Amino acid sequence: MKKQKINSKVLIIVCLFITSFYSCGDDDDDDDLIGNWAETSVFNEEPRSSATAFTIGNKGYMGTGFDGDDYFNDFWTYDFATNSWQQLADFSGQERSSAVAFTIGNTGYIGTGFNGDTNQELSDFYKYDVSANTWQQISDFGGTARYGSVGFGSDSYGYVGTGFDGDGDKKDFWKYDPTSDTWEELFGFGGSKRRDGVTFTIGSDVFLATGVSNGIYEDDFWVFNMNTETWSVLTDIDDDDSDDVIRANAVAFSLNGLGYIACGEVGGALGTVYEYNPNSDEWVERTSFERVARRDAVAFSNGQRAFVALGRNGTLYLDDNMEFFPTASQDDDDN
Repeated sequence: MKKQKINSKVLIIVCLFITSFYSCGDDDDDDDLIGNWAETSVFNEEPRSSATAFTIGNKGYMGTGFDGDDYFNDFWTYDFATNSWQQLADFSGQERSSAVAFTIGNTGYIGTGFNGDTNQELSDFYKYDVSANTWQQISDFGGTARYGSVGFGSDSYGYVGTGFDGDGDKKDFWKYDPTSDTWEELFGFGGSKRRDGVTFTIGSDVFLATGVSNGIYEDDFWVFNMNTETWSVLTDIDDDDSDDVIRANAVAFSLNGLGYIACGEVGGALGTVYEYNPNSDEWVERTSFERVARRDAVAFSNGQRAFVALGRNGTLYLDDNMEFFPTASQDDDDN
């Protein structure tokens, strides 16, 4: 009997360790959740976190990042159709992590970030021509140099806001006009300062949530209409059953008119996934990420398909890539 008690304690400790390290996709709690994560092509080169990414058509574009030792400026594309990675022209700015990206039409933009080799927050910005596979520097970001910001774009303009500039967390937002190559500060955001928040776009609306400031994980939730360039407050993400949405360093994407927030951290890495319905202003939990829980990953989404890749759990840097099927039943055989 005594031996049995000792083994039970050991089993509990082992289970707790495994649960803290892996996402809870295989737990009993997920049995009634909808959604499935399927393995796709692993990234070709060094595992990394804090890369930056954007999507144009059926391709995701990813570059920069940090692997625990080195900062990167290489740049890659992931092709949804062929399930393959291809290296492109290196990002022409200096190596960095925690940069921000957006698209304007079929042009990608990357800027700001942090270079730990020089211990420097950055404000430089570059645009990527997909057809020519070339980079061109544009005007520096209009606000202070920073990292951990959010970015999003329309067919006409790009937007960047929040982040950390070395002195404090920010809540300012700026609009980039590619025609004049100028930045203009926008006013009207009534939310909290933050770094490492996320946005997802549904139609002309951009939803902003999560992030952290002064050690507090932010729970406010906002929507920005790109047609009117106005902000509206939504129900806080700590309301009732949605309190587990709170986190920082997550990824976000949209699929078929719904928004998703996945992974991230609250003290430790997370694998949980939440779906947002803009028609009801409600969150629903979906099947957790079915690989190692992680923070500082990247997401690719064209509105019909979505992928989450890379990131880290503690000092373990990751190179895997998973596709999410929000209406499928969870299947252990495809991951």
